[in-house]
Amino acid sequence: MKVAVAGGTGLLGRAITTALLDAGHEVVVGSRSRPAKDPIDSRAQWVSVDVMAPATLPALLAGADAVVDAVQFPNSPIENPKKGYTFERIDLGGTRNLVDAAKAAGTPLFIGLSGVGAAEHAAYHWLRFKWQEEQHIAASGVPYVVFRPSWIYGPRDVSLNRFLGFAKFLPFVPVIGNGKTRINPLFIDDLAAHVVAALEKPEARGRIFEIGGPAVMTMDEVITTALRVAGKRRFLLHSPKPLMKLVASVAQYAPGRPLTRGAIDFITMDGIADTTALGEVFGLKLTPLEEGLATYLKR
Repeated sequence: MKVAVAGGTGLLGRAITTALLDAGHEVVVGSRSRPAKDPIDSRAQWVSVDVMAPATLPALLAGADAVVDAVQFPNSPIENPKKGYTFERIDLGGTRNLVDAAKAAGTPLFIGLSGVGAAEHAAYHWLRFKWQEEQHIAASGVPYVVFRPSWIYGPRDVSLNRFLGFAKFLPFVPVIGNGKTRINPLFIDDLAAHVVAALEKPEARGRIFEIGGPAVMTMDEVITTALRVAGKRRFLLHSPKPLMKLVASVAQYAPGRPLTRGAIDFITMDGIADTTALGEVFGLKLTPLEEGLATYLKR
């Protein structure tokens, strides 16, 4: 199949692109900028695409048998309204543009990436926008499969690897909140494998699947597991969430916008995926955290 991957130069898009190519598919990667400094897989084709510029989308979708929406705004989940990097504009607006373009192009399959907890009346706006994305996809008439991932980790992630980065020069690892946030961490290669499988799973069409790892863990357990696999011994230093929100209220005005109050909520919210339906339809292995980490962390 010929598969278009929108956002194919990002964390999720790169893993999905490689998995598609390894499975024998032809891949066209669409992104806003030419990936010169950080090349994409040489087996893939690249086209200049911006989901906020609908006129650019036909070039990505031409002749495609499926399109994968892996678009994320830079430095997500830290929104930057002045630059237009928000969940409403990029995640929701970009998805709407891509879905509409896929419908106009007659693309046979749209694969969307949402998020665990997406709901009409969710507590956080990003989850409400994810739900609105799903609604637009479902109403479009384009055949679709949507995945709602839990917390994703992998060689290029900027979340778990950030904790490990602190361990390189500090005797402790700073943790925002009490460390009791509950997630079932998802190995990025598992997400990619399910996207590939969805291409040839007619029984998955028109459905939304939650996807996460095989075990529910606290954030403290995730970090200590990563430290153990990396061969490091550090204690965890917890910072109260209200205090960090106060810090973020100032930091959001610093160059590079390193932290926001919304990002504090994002990284401390629970994210537990119910994988029952996923297992029934796909039947693929979900990798335990320690096993996934061992594929790229060196002692």
